[in-house]
Amino acid sequence: MSTLVDPLSLFANEYVEYFLTNRELLRELLVNHIIVVIDSVWFALLIGVPLGVLATYNDRLGKGILWSASMMMTVPSIALFGLLIPLVGIGELPVVIALIFYAQLPIIRNTYLGLTQVDEATIEAGRGMGMTKTQRLLRLQLPQAVPVIMAGVRNAVVILVGIAAIGAFIGANNLGDPIFNGISEANTAAIVVSTIIVSLLALAFDYTFQVLEQVFRLQNGEDIELTLGTRFIQRSIA
Repeated sequence: MSTLVDPLSLFANEYVEYFLTNRELLRELLVNHIIVVIDSVWFALLIGVPLGVLATYNDRLGKGILWSASMMMTVPSIALFGLLIPLVGIGELPVVIALIFYAQLPIIRNTYLGLTQVDEATIEAGRGMGMTKTQRLLRLQLPQAVPVIMAGVRNAVVILVGIAAIGAFIGANNLGDPIFNGISEANTAAIVVSTIIVSLLALAFDYTFQVLEQVFRLQNGEDIELTLGTRFIQRSIA
């Protein structure tokens, strides 16, 4: 048993030592990683939500928009980064542009699904009140669709956290840096520690947006199973 414990302890100590030695650098890379992901999601929402709304107006147009968004996901990230380098150079800008592309499918699809699943009686009630199509969209349909859109954003963010790390290959200053450096230098500790931080970041984003999704569902009067975070928010605003 001791022959197994000693190597494991050695590896664990190596990882801890790497983390403690490079914690300031890892903190800086983590902040940069978060900023790149959040910036990309905001821009993706500005593009994806209007496209999702547009997709509901015409079946043929909707299928074309969803198909195009699906095709974006089939392009390997390394290939897309390579295509963007001659256009915008290296660094964080091509990474943000690529992440915006990859976020489109879950945002467009969930915007489309959220709007098309709104109760027809709600829409008819708005029409009976004399609301225009735009007023029904802004006052009735979009508020009801927000939880579904938020679920799409949640999926998009988790995807982007991983793809952003690959952006270090073209000069983005984030948690992908120690991973690629670790591969080139055969530094297992750098790879493992950085990968764990990326995974924990993805889980943190996933949980945060899950809570936000549940908050919006509560506001819409839906009956859901509350998470600990949602209960805390509910007590805070009560």
